[in-house]
Amino acid sequence: MKPWLKFTQPLFLVVTASLLLAACASTAPAPSETGEGTLRVAFQSLVQTDPALISSDSEVLVANAVYDYLVDIDPLSNQPIPRLAREWQISEDGLTYTFTLVEGVTFHDGNLLSAADVVWTFNRLRDPAAEYATASLYENIASIEATGTLEVTFTLTSPNPFFLYDLSDNHALIIKDGTEDATDFNGSGPFVVENYSAEDRIILSANPDYFVEGQPGVSHVEIIFFADETAMVDALRGGQVDLVLRMSTPLFESLQDVAGIQTMAIPTNGFDLVRLRADREPGSDPRVIQAMKLATDREAIFELVQQGYGAIGNDSPIGPLYEAYFDPSVQPPARDVEAARALLAEAGYEDGLDLTLHTPNTGGRPDLAAVLKEQWAEAGINIEISVEPEEVYYGENGWLEVDLGITGWGSRPYPQFYLDTMLVSEAIWNEAHFSDGEFDSLAETAGTTLDEVERVEAYSQIQALLAERGPVIIPYYFPQFGAISDLFSGFQLEAFAGRTDLHTIRLK
Repeated sequence: MKPWLKFTQPLFLVVTASLLLAACASTAPAPSETGEGTLRVAFQSLVQTDPALISSDSEVLVANAVYDYLVDIDPLSNQPIPRLAREWQISEDGLTYTFTLVEGVTFHDGNLLSAADVVWTFNRLRDPAAEYATASLYENIASIEATGTLEVTFTLTSPNPFFLYDLSDNHALIIKDGTEDATDFNGSGPFVVENYSAEDRIILSANPDYFVEGQPGVSHVEIIFFADETAMVDALRGGQVDLVLRMSTPLFESLQDVAGIQTMAIPTNGFDLVRLRADREPGSDPRVIQAMKLATDREAIFELVQQGYGAIGNDSPIGPLYEAYFDPSVQPPARDVEAARALLAEAGYEDGLDLTLHTPNTGGRPDLAAVLKEQWAEAGINIEISVEPEEVYYGENGWLEVDLGITGWGSRPYPQFYLDTMLVSEAIWNEAHFSDGEFDSLAETAGTTLDEVERVEAYSQIQALLAERGPVIIPYYFPQFGAISDLFSGFQLEAFAGRTDLHTIRLK
């Protein structure tokens, strides 16, 4: 691991039921003059523009610029901080959360923000009939009420120590009460959509009425759509764009010491996950995924694909960034090609197993697929690689259907998110179609207990279970890379690149 990329970021403090939290902020100040200049950003094209449906980094980036969250997460402390909510209180039993909204916030159409907009937004996101990914995330909410013009009260059915983090989910952008077309970009955020061409770019202009004084820092943002990361980096070198937020390790290395470009790398809990569907052949035989684990050399992958950036994975989404919850004693099995061959033979594949490995074309995922192809071939696992554009791979949920796939999971501020959305039996994005009663029980304990010692123990057992019989291989936790023209200041890269705030960047 690069010594300056060690995982030293402090873990967030867990909010317990006995905590009375008030996040202090003033009411909306009179907006001041925004900055000047145009920031040109290179990114993948958009598929979804409804905040409830966004998933890719580029979609989240645009939404974060156009809309506002009720609660945000500070990139340095990993703590919940105010955005549209200027303060909040939590009842002693951990079941009632009362938020006071910033006064004087307006949507881009001129309507004032009120508690009704927050109620409508979250009721929409948790409506089972709508089948949004957030329905299960918010199923623990018993009721949401506007207890004042600028006061919203959430009541839970059971304590959730991570509820404030759930309210900052990528999809939880506040939209106007009664919105009929949620793709119309009518947010309250720092930028207004000036023009959108789905095949080319989206142009944003500064919101002159934005409630945060002195923001945004530029008058325009132009997000230009590129088909691949190499073209993005070439455009940055050539001066056609000013900012690239995500790239593979070799591309990042190629930008070191390039005149006029500042590079940035930060540790994250993001990971590339390799998974085999467990609900049909060949993955329904646990010996097959065990053989894949035994045929995988994680250290070699880390050096070849990541070039030493980040951290070696342990087949669990609970990585070393979560210091209090990560158990370094839990390790997946060491590589043993002969044992892998023996397991395949026991499963009925004496002559080898042929599969197609699907992967998006971003980051180091194609490189990961290539290394796995070589490593697994030694054990008789023969794969054909299918590289697909990211917007195609994740579009229409095709990634959830393939037998064998690589998925890039962005960093989240708390580990429970991954368990609840990716691995429990009924998880909305259970791409491995994994179902294990013991795992489900441990995940429920970790996500509901107010006893921190009990939570730490549950997470340790979860890591051991996944290393032993989980359906996923997580070979590494990747850092986040970014690069920007040195003509700009105020760039703060986020672990989840799409949550990077464009409105803090300004022309020098």
